[in-house]
Amino acid sequence: MEPTENKRITFDRRSLNRRKAKSKRNIISLAVLLAVLVGIMVYLSKFAQSQKVTDNAIAENTITDNNMKKVTDFSLYGKNGAEISLNEYKGKVLLIVNTATGCGFTPQYEELEAMYAKLHDKGFEILDIPCNQFGNQTPGTDEEITEFCQLRFGTDFPQFKKSEVNGENELPLYTWLKSQKGFEGFDADNKLTPVLEKMFDERMPGWRETNDIKWNFTKFLINRNGEVVARFEPTCSLEKVEAAVVELL
Repeated sequence: MEPTENKRITFDRRSLNRRKAKSKRNIISLAVLLAVLVGIMVYLSKFAQSQKVTDNAIAENTITDNNMKKVTDFSLYGKNGAEISLNEYKGKVLLIVNTATGCGFTPQYEELEAMYAKLHDKGFEILDIPCNQFGNQTPGTDEEITEFCQLRFGTDFPQFKKSEVNGENELPLYTWLKSQKGFEGFDADNKLTPVLEKMFDERMPGWRETNDIKWNFTKFLINRNGEVVARFEPTCSLEKVEAAVVELL
């Protein structure tokens, strides 16, 4: 076989491999998009009315002297049901996240773990609060959720008891978080944003005017003084989130 022909075959193989890799990435992206859309359709059709929290409802649940509170004044519950004071995290930079195991955004666990491994020694903590309010995408027990996250993504940051973040049974912590940083819209540069907005507009009028949590993997950033400094919707890139974290360390 001539050298020129060998080079042509090698080039063709490389070109084929590149096309296969690109096709695989496209399939993964499409799968993520479909998972998010299916979850949102389920959420909007079955849980819209029960999950909708207006500003008035939030006001009714607002803790006395809300604006004087800090994150260290609140507690969460461990997987064993024990109450854990967030005063344990005093002086730390915190990222509080409501998570899900079957969501299109679930792969964010991998990026969150990478961020945690990189910045934990500098005083950074991620507080993971699984929630099943959005499309029924976290149906497992606390033990099953932890096992899934550790085996699939190698997570090592604190994970608390599955809880509600909207509605009558929402955690007091989330009542406070939402009062400190309201919803300001999905990120314009995310390809899912126009799809999400269209679906919410059609099925849940007035959703833009509420400060409730819209979906899984909404994140609140807390500085070392225990104050909420930023809210990131799930459509926000983790690179942007990490940059904001680094500024506080």
